[in-house]
Amino acid sequence: MNDHNRLVEQFEAHRNHLQAVAYRMLGSRSEADDAVQESWIRLTRSNTGEVENMGGWLTTIVSRVCLDMLRTRRTRREELVMPSAPEPVTGHQDGGNPEHEALMADSIGSAMFVVLEKLNPAERIAFVLHDIFALSFSEIAPIIGCNEAAARQLASRARRRVQGAESTSEAAELQRKRELVEAFLAASRNGDFEKLLSVLDPNVVLRNDPVFAPVANVPVVRGSEAVAKQFKHFTDRARGMRPVLVNGSAGIVAGQLDQPIFILEFAVADGKIAEIGMIADPTRLRGLDIAALND
Repeated sequence: MNDHNRLVEQFEAHRNHLQAVAYRMLGSRSEADDAVQESWIRLTRSNTGEVENMGGWLTTIVSRVCLDMLRTRRTRREELVMPSAPEPVTGHQDGGNPEHEALMADSIGSAMFVVLEKLNPAERIAFVLHDIFALSFSEIAPIIGCNEAAARQLASRARRRVQGAESTSEAAELQRKRELVEAFLAASRNGDFEKLLSVLDPNVVLRNDPVFAPVANVPVVRGSEAVAKQFKHFTDRARGMRPVLVNGSAGIVAGQLDQPIFILEFAVADGKIAEIGMIADPTRLRGLDIAALND
């Protein structure tokens, strides 16, 4: 067996584990796949002749890649994301390795994802590696560039926030918003005008993206009846749409999770949908982190 084939065999033996680590750190399957691919590239460029624990070495590499991606994501959001717009989370796709799909299904729930999004990158890495994958703080410290005591403190701070996630008003607010969004999607799929009216604020505003021609002839639609009429005739397309998390908030994606056609973002006020924003511009879509809305 030549060196390249040996590397391929070693990497494939750990791929599922690396994808599970990256997914929990990033909350996005497409980004997790990117992180794993980058880890493979770094493996092929490294001298691993003296590496005794390939699994541990690869976990360190993918964790560093994820840390860089989280830091870049944080900066990108500050630059690109509209104040009213959350960002989505990606998820389950058909096919693939059953073991990998099981690892993906065994992921943290939506309330925890909301909290993880609010942790800084170092806190998130420390928490995921220690509390989910049982790495020691002596192993985690060099990954995030601090000493062991600081790594312990980062994980402890993250843990306190995560443990309270299910009981926070933030999680309750997410659940209420999720129920509204799911009701809106169900009504759109059924062409149910009255049900659409029931979840929309009377003064709701729909902001279409001019990039998406089929519904963008009118850039802004105002009022519950006018907005409901837009989506009443959206039945066929709505059947291919699904709820997601967008920046820790409930939204809807059209198209594949890793290749969205457009995203719908929702602002809620007084128990009703007050604003719907569409993002269809490819540049903006690439700036979003779309993740599956887990139960």
